[in-house]
Amino acid sequence: MERMRSVWLNLGLVVLATVSCRYPPLPDLLDGGSDNGGGNSDGATSDAGPLPLNLELLAGNIGGPGNLDGTGAAARFHDPAGLAVDSAGNVYVADTANHTIRKITAAGVVTTLAGTVGVSGSVDGTGAAARFNNPWNVAVDSAGTVYVGDWLNHTIRKITTAGVVTTLAGTAGMSGSADGTGAAARFNQPQGVAADSAGNVYVADTTNHTIRKITGAGVVTTLAGIAGMSGSADGTGAAARFSFPYDVAVDVAGDVYVADTFNATIRKITATGVVTTLAGIAGMTGSADGTGAAARFNGPGGVAVDSANNVYVSDWYTIRKVTAAGVVTTLAGIAGMTGSADGTGAAARFNGPGGVAVDSASNIYVPDFLSNTIRKVTATGVVTTLAGTAGVSGSEDGTGAAVHFSGPGGVVVDSAGNVYVADTGNHTIRKVTATGVATTLAGTAGMSGSTDGLGAAARFNYPFDVAVDNAGNVYVADEFNAAIRKVTTAGGVTTLTGTVGSPTGVSIDSAGNIYVADNSYHIIRKVTTAGVVTTLAGTAGMRGSADGPGAAARFNGPQGVAVGSAGDVYVADTGNHTIRKITAAGVVTTLAGVAGMIGGADGTGAARFNGPSSVVVNSTGNVYVADTGNHTIRKVTAAGATTTIAGMADAAGIVLGATPRFAFPARLTTSGDSIVICDSNAILLLRHGAQ
Repeated sequence: MERMRSVWLNLGLVVLATVSCRYPPLPDLLDGGSDNGGGNSDGATSDAGPLPLNLELLAGNIGGPGNLDGTGAAARFHDPAGLAVDSAGNVYVADTANHTIRKITAAGVVTTLAGTVGVSGSVDGTGAAARFNNPWNVAVDSAGTVYVGDWLNHTIRKITTAGVVTTLAGTAGMSGSADGTGAAARFNQPQGVAADSAGNVYVADTTNHTIRKITGAGVVTTLAGIAGMSGSADGTGAAARFSFPYDVAVDVAGDVYVADTFNATIRKITATGVVTTLAGIAGMTGSADGTGAAARFNGPGGVAVDSANNVYVSDWYTIRKVTAAGVVTTLAGIAGMTGSADGTGAAARFNGPGGVAVDSASNIYVPDFLSNTIRKVTATGVVTTLAGTAGVSGSEDGTGAAVHFSGPGGVVVDSAGNVYVADTGNHTIRKVTATGVATTLAGTAGMSGSTDGLGAAARFNYPFDVAVDNAGNVYVADEFNAAIRKVTTAGGVTTLTGTVGSPTGVSIDSAGNIYVADNSYHIIRKVTTAGVVTTLAGTAGMRGSADGPGAAARFNGPQGVAVGSAGDVYVADTGNHTIRKITAAGVVTTLAGVAGMIGGADGTGAARFNGPSSVVVNSTGNVYVADTGNHTIRKVTAAGATTTIAGMADAAGIVLGATPRFAFPARLTTSGDSIVICDSNAILLLRHGAQ
C-alpha cells in the first residue's frame, strides 16, 4: 500500500496543479473598459465597469465520484481532468478515472461518447467498444472532431462526431520521444492537446518536457524543447526548456500558449518555434497579480485563449486571466482557499480546478477535479446545474452490474462461495453471494472512523484487506486506523488489536492465528487467537531485502500475505518486487524474483515482478500472485518456477473471455478451482481448472 499510496499522493499533488484543456478561438471573455473583466458579449466596451462574475456548478457530484449518464442532477463523473467546448455549446469531458469521454449538451444531457466506464485499455472502435487509459485532456476542432491526450497509453486519439475512435499518433504502452508518422511516434504521458484551424494538433508531452505538433496526416515533430531535458529557457525550438508542461492552447495566428506547470509560468511559442515567457518567473510560486515577471502562479494547470489573445489559466484554487501584454488578474477564487462554493468573484471556491474552456457566449468551463464536478463562470451571474448533484455514489448494493464499489482493496471467499470485499474507498465491508447479490456487511459508505458496533453503526478507515475463518468471521486490515478488526457473520465489529502500523494484508491459519503484512514498518506480524501480537520476521522500521531468521530479515513495503497448509507464510514483498517465504520457525528466503529488479520474465531464478501486491497459496503449495504493475496473474511453484497464467505485461485493461486482460489486479483469493480477483472497481472470477 505504501507504493500505491505514494503513487496516489504523487498523482494527487500533480493533479492539483495540472489538469488541462484547450478550446477553439472564441470571442473576447469578460472584457469591458478594462483588463479586469466586464463588457458585452459582442465586444463593445462599457463605461459601467466590469460586470460581476458568478461561479456555478455545471455538472458533477460534489459528494463523491460516479459514472452515470443522465440529465442534470442524475449525472455523475469520476475525477474529470479536461474539457473542451464546441461552437454549438456542447461540452466534451475527459472523465479520467472512468476511462471515458463524455458529452454534455447545452440542455444538460450527459452521455458517454466513447469508452466503457471502469474498463481501461487501448482499443480503437466505435463508442463503448473503444478503450482509453486515464484520458487526461480533450480538444475539439471546427468540424466537431475530438482529440484526446490518452495519458497512460502515451497516445493521441481521435473521435469523430459518430463516436469512431482511432489512434492518431503513438503506440499504446510504448513510451518514449520519437518523431515520426502515426504509430512510429512516441510520447511520454501526454496531457494537454489543442487543435488549430488547419487541423494540426499540439501536444503538451508532459514527462518529456516538450511541445509536440501532429499534422492532419499524423506526422509528429517536436516544436520546442528537448526530451528528457527539463528547465526553463527561452529560445527557438530545441534551445527552449520546459518543466512538466501540462496544457497547451493555440490562437488564430497559430501561436501556442503553454501552462509550464512545474516552472509556474505561462509560455508562448510562435509558429516558427520561438519560445518566450509571457507571465511569471520560473521557480517563483505565488498568487500575485501583475504584469509579466511581476506575476506569480502556483502550478498553472490549464490554459485557453480567446479571439483577443487573452489567456485563461486554472491556477490551483483560482482562475486567472493573462492579456496579450502579459497583464495578469484573478477572475475567480482565492489562492489557498479550497472548497466548492458557488458565488461571485472572490466568494467562489474551487477544489483542484483543471483545464479551462470558453464558449461563444463567453462562459468559462472548469473541471473541478477533487470535487468531481464541472463548474461554469458566466458573465451575467446566472447559476444553473447542468448535470450532477451533491451526494455519495459508487456504493450501491444490488445484483451483478448494478453493484458499485469504490476502489476495493481486498477479497476473500468463504466455504459457501460468498465473497467478502474490503471496499476501501467506501470505508465498508461488503458481501457478495455466489449469485452476485451484494450487501454491505459493516460500515457506512462515505463514513470513515474507528467505531465498533453492529452493521452500519461500525466505522472503518480505508480497510484494505480481508480474511475469513472457518466460522465465517471476517478479519479486516483497517489500514488508516492501524488496526485489525473482526466482523462476525451478523455484522458485529470489534477491534482485535490496534496500533499495528499500516496493515495491508491478512491471512489466517488452521489454528486461527492471523498473519499481517505491516506495510509501513516493513515487517510480518502474527496475532494469536488471544490477541497476542509478535513480529514473525523483519525489524520494525528497517527497510531492505535480506533473507535470514526472524529479526535479521528485511522487507520493503510488503502488502500481501498467505499461509499454506504446512504453516509456511508467503509474502508479496511489493517494494522489492519479490515473493518471499517464511517458515513456521521464522526463517525467510526469497522464493522468486530479485530485489530491485523490475520486469515480467517467467522462469526459475530468472523471474521478475512489478509491484506484486497479493498472494494466495493452494493445497499443493503453488503460490498465485497479483503482479499489479504487470497487469498479470502469476504462478510460483514450491521450487520457485514462475509462469504467467493470465494477463499480459504492459497491456493494461480488463478484458473478459478466453484471453483475459487486467488493469491493476490488487488482491486475489481462491474459490474452489477458480481465482477471485480485485481489479480497479470490479471483482473478477478467473477459472483456472487444475493449474
